[in-house]
Amino acid sequence: MPPKNATEGPVAVLVVTWNSAAVLPEFIASLPDGMAGLDWRLVVADNDSSDDTVDLLRALAPDATLVQTGRNAGYAAGVNAALGAAARWEGGFRAALVCNPDIRMRQGCAKLLVDALDTGLPDGDRVGISVPLLYEEEDGAPLHSLRRESSVSRALGEAVVGNRRAGRFPRWSELVTDPAAYAAPTRADWATGALMALSAQCLDACGPWDESFFLYSEETEYCLRAGDRGWATRLEPAAGALHLGGDSQVSPRLWTLLTLNRVRLYRRRHGPVATAAFRAAVLLRETSRAALGRPASRAAAAALLSPSALRATPGP
Repeated sequence: MPPKNATEGPVAVLVVTWNSAAVLPEFIASLPDGMAGLDWRLVVADNDSSDDTVDLLRALAPDATLVQTGRNAGYAAGVNAALGAAARWEGGFRAALVCNPDIRMRQGCAKLLVDALDTGLPDGDRVGISVPLLYEEEDGAPLHSLRRESSVSRALGEAVVGNRRAGRFPRWSELVTDPAAYAAPTRADWATGALMALSAQCLDACGPWDESFFLYSEETEYCLRAGDRGWATRLEPAAGALHLGGDSQVSPRLWTLLTLNRVRLYRRRHGPVATAAFRAAVLLRETSRAALGRPASRAAAAALLSPSALRATPGP
């Protein structure tokens, strides 16, 4: 991990890859604009890609630090491997930029995020994690990337009326949909982890990412853990990035993993009675959508009914 109170040194750009050959070249080409104004170094943790990811990285970014985990270790494990490599730099690093290889930062995005770190807040907390506005299309509207912490009432609201409609009411949805929240610097319980800057001080206070979450909820857990320790997550709306997206919305396997990890994380932070109520509300959402013919929800509902559902979930 970075040295305590590190304020100097480069920004560590940390990327986890797994069969990322299709998106990696454009990501690397976009870095000079996205990182403009900063001293930075690229660290890539590869989770045993079977395509041309590693060869492309060596050809397109020969100065990058490559960490090969030797297995499909999961996203959090990849982040930790990259952090470990960056921590060995002489003098450490001032901040880490954790990003998916399908991110395309706009000009100067990273500097805006790094500059936003460690800002003092009125309640005494500091900004330890900063996130940009994310877009699916270059000229499209910003994605709803901010989230509230899970609760039974929010899970129930999403089950009954849907997360986008319920998102207008903080008590009834995790999803933050209020346009005003995306027009100004906004504190959130957590945010989509496709691109986030973390201060060295926050990383030092919070420690490594939780590798028991193979995929999904690892960024949620980290943001909540940071908040517990007085480090806030905050949107910097002047910073923008294109996110090419993923397949969690359509793949039954990945949607099931996402759903189970939501409940597992809730269980970490609440007692058995509250967890049972939360699990029931999530199950209600998935069964109602399964009845409408959604295969991903059908798979998630079946998994939630399994007695072993909340054990540590392996990777797909």
